[in-house]
Amino acid sequence: MKIAQIAPLAERVPPKLYGGTERIVYCLTEELVKLGHDVTLFASGDSITSAELVRCCDVALRLNSDVKDFLPYTIVQLEEVGRRANEFDVLHFHIDLVHFPLVRDFADRTVTTLHTRLDLPDLKPFYRAFPDVPLVSISHDQRRPISPVNWRGTVYHGLDRKLLPFKDKPDGNYLAFLGRISPEKGPDRAIEIATRAGMPLKMAAKVDAQDRAYWEAVVKPLVERHPNVEFIGEIDERQKADFLGEAAALLFPIEWPEPFGLVMIEAMACGTPVLGFRYGAAPEVIEDGVSGILVDTVAEAVDKLGLALALDRRKVRAAFERRFTAERMTRDYLDIYRALPGVRARERVEQAIREREVAPRPRERQDLPAEEPRIWPATPGAAVPVMLDPSGAAGDAIGHRSGR
Repeated sequence: MKIAQIAPLAERVPPKLYGGTERIVYCLTEELVKLGHDVTLFASGDSITSAELVRCCDVALRLNSDVKDFLPYTIVQLEEVGRRANEFDVLHFHIDLVHFPLVRDFADRTVTTLHTRLDLPDLKPFYRAFPDVPLVSISHDQRRPISPVNWRGTVYHGLDRKLLPFKDKPDGNYLAFLGRISPEKGPDRAIEIATRAGMPLKMAAKVDAQDRAYWEAVVKPLVERHPNVEFIGEIDERQKADFLGEAAALLFPIEWPEPFGLVMIEAMACGTPVLGFRYGAAPEVIEDGVSGILVDTVAEAVDKLGLALALDRRKVRAAFERRFTAERMTRDYLDIYRALPGVRARERVEQAIREREVAPRPRERQDLPAEEPRIWPATPGAAVPVMLDPSGAAGDAIGHRSGR
């Protein structure tokens, strides 16, 4: 199949630092190429891919200090996607909702994976206005806030199984917090859990501009007040493997309807169990008692931390292998692609063309001698065809020539 992947421009594909959506786009694109599909990736110019790369900006926008507004770059990206839309069997969008008005003419060949929360009130009238655009959720819980739309499936995220190596016996004796400093991610609760449990906590997280006030007023003072807490900042993929692999457990103390929570399966890939709060998709991702422990309060988290630390890391990795690999994710998406109405219609047309090309031509009659002449009825005043005799010379006209 000819498949377009349309990625956000905020981060490169794969991300240098933070960027869960871009990591998923990378894993999906590479696996599709590996399976023999013809893939085109619309992404930032510094992206790295085995597919054809369409450079929609020079570098990832978040890391470009000259860029103040992402929207103009996204519109330019969509202009190029629209110009080339007829080249593709499927167009897979990962850029939230800005493209919906632009794909109406070929929506039946598109898929949009929704990577963000859907519980915001302003989203409800939007999705009611576009009931036919094919959508994919990344968890079942993510779907709950909005009325029925054109869901084509739920596809859990998956990672390259070689990306984050398994660590059976970590050297560290610390708890890990990885992600973004924001109230809904619960960094303050992570600090409280680790402090009450008497364990070190390492925090590897980015601080966005909109969360700077929260960092300065709430989290930074907590970090400075507790000697067991170390704030590392934003880390890259190589550092992430060591950070998660050496941790005794990952704390996932969210306070919002998390659509998926990629960091949970990143930890599982390393064999690191997850102590997660029962919000959003966490109960779908964590197999309670196998790959992690689910809790509802800080007190319960402190009480059950020992259960998480005692989980078999080999079984944690096995849960990742069984449920969250890039291969499984890609198979799920291919099933959705092939079921799209526009894709099925294209396949029927292509099949009809192939059958027409290989259909046998009508055979010439074999019941008459090869030299048997065809007789034209003579019409007075009309020209009469002339036959060549076997020697190649013009012979007499067949029938009687006019006036002869």
